[in-house]
Amino acid sequence: MRENRGRRYDDTAKLNLKKVFATIIAIAVVIMIIISLRNLLLPKQKPTKEFSTITTYIPVYEKNKWGVIDNKGNTIINLNYDEMVIIPNETKPIFLCTYDIDYNNETYKTKVVNEEGKEIFTEYNNVQALENKIEDVIKYDENVLEYEENGKYGLIDLNGKKVLEPEYTNIYTLEGIEHSIILEKDGKKGLFNSSTSQIVIEPKYAQISCVSTNYENGYIVKNDENKVGVILPDKTVALEEKYDDIKNVTGNGYYAVVENGSLKIIDSSGVTVLDKGFDDVKAIKLDNFIIVKDGKYGVINSKGETVLNSKYENVEFASSDYFITELDGKYGIIDKEEKNVVNYDYDKVSYIESGDFYVADKQDFKTDVIDGNFQPILNDVIISDLNTEIGYLRVRVNDNYKYYNFKFEEKSNKEVLATNTLFLVKENGKYGYENKDGERIVDCIYDDAKEQNSFGYCAVQKDGMWGSLKPDGTIATEPTRILDNYLYVDFISDWNRYNDLSFTAYTK
Repeated sequence: MRENRGRRYDDTAKLNLKKVFATIIAIAVVIMIIISLRNLLLPKQKPTKEFSTITTYIPVYEKNKWGVIDNKGNTIINLNYDEMVIIPNETKPIFLCTYDIDYNNETYKTKVVNEEGKEIFTEYNNVQALENKIEDVIKYDENVLEYEENGKYGLIDLNGKKVLEPEYTNIYTLEGIEHSIILEKDGKKGLFNSSTSQIVIEPKYAQISCVSTNYENGYIVKNDENKVGVILPDKTVALEEKYDDIKNVTGNGYYAVVENGSLKIIDSSGVTVLDKGFDDVKAIKLDNFIIVKDGKYGVINSKGETVLNSKYENVEFASSDYFITELDGKYGIIDKEEKNVVNYDYDKVSYIESGDFYVADKQDFKTDVIDGNFQPILNDVIISDLNTEIGYLRVRVNDNYKYYNFKFEEKSNKEVLATNTLFLVKENGKYGYENKDGERIVDCIYDDAKEQNSFGYCAVQKDGMWGSLKPDGTIATEPTRILDNYLYVDFISDWNRYNDLSFTAYTK
């Protein structure tokens, strides 16, 4: 066999791994240097993440015409209509448009279109949204629409599926109560729950109302003999139809009813709990009842014992064993021994149950915040936002805004408004915005400004005029609008909130 003396390698070639690795490292270092130089030469970008929300739809108004935009400011329905385009459910691209209006003869036509402007639900006639008014705000049932056939009315859902046959002479909402729709047939009334798509009460009653502002507490029904009872949303009969009247108060299974001309408090089985010591019942909580006697308010319990003497101008429930009371036009807080724990110094006191604290309003729009132990936490502040869902207060102290959670720990806006991408900052008396990492996105050049809204836009003021910023901090509309008399300043792109808080719309 031939020997390979004096040769550096064998006949089969082998890589020198040390040299390969050294070459790769050298190339990587060169690439990193190039990238670093490039970053130094390029303009520095101000990082901010994109603001993301579920698409919603909002009616808009300009030059006496109505249309629709989405929450990014994109035009969905052009400004072609004389009447506001109705959007039953803000998350659904279903728009009810009114056209060919003859105001003299009170005639008009309607159609339903989608986000592409295409007419839908054409198999149904005269499709209408069901209007309601809840806490003084005009809303629409978000689950169903009314339609007409041969002079009768039925319901469809927002997918165009028939929910109720057209066999009713009238269909309308129970005012102030969500998901509750009155059905009239043969001169009688029934009730449909739009959240469950069920007829809760068959049309056989002369009148239907609600026990409270919450439909879950049930409905008061009146029969042809003018006797009333209570039916719950699950169709259970809570009280038989044998009472002359049922008051719009309930709690802990108690009801205030009138039977044979006498007012009394009964339990859910119809057993009388109390039938004397009061002229009226205003509220029920646990085993206590706020009552009226000789024109004055007091509290008694289910045993008929006096908790508070009937000497107050108003009484409201607060935390356990405490009550908000009014005397001589001023509000304070007392315990069940009627001892003052908060003096009568306020124009109004409200108990915030979710945070176990009190908001006590004074003159000149100033407010004290009092904790559950009746200690003043914040004095002479202006509350600009009280959010019970997230659990925070935004208050204005002098010219500055501060945030507090419901434990009254001061928090930054970044901690409280965790889903925002821009956060308001103040410097030398001017406002700007930074991102969550504290990097300045918008210089402090504005005289006034709002925190980023749920759509991602920021309202900013300069030289007495308002404009808006996009979610990335760039200008959506220059500050050119005088909005001094507006109840609420807010923007979606270049649209500002319409100056009427009884409904939601934007304008220019």
